[in-house]
Amino acid sequence: MATVVNIHEAKTHFSKIVDEAAAGHEVIIAKAGRKVARLVPIESKPRPKKFGRLKGRIRVPDDFNAPLDARVIAAFEGGS
Repeated sequence: MATVVNIHEAKTHFSKIVDEAAAGHEVIIAKAGRKVARLVPIESKPRPKKFGRLKGRIRVPDDFNAPLDARVIAAFEGGS
């Protein structure tokens, strides 16, 4: 069910009313008791993913998956 507010109330509590609409509620704005506008949330559509956009711009080293050096492992485990 939509919430109906008059213009004065809408101006006074604009941020609250916008938050209410953004949360999925419909807000009707009235002037002299006559409904004149409707505030509803914008349905956002996720942008499609474009795979391969960084192709040729990133280089993965050949030793990327190689075992870590013993000193690096010791540093992560709290050793010296």
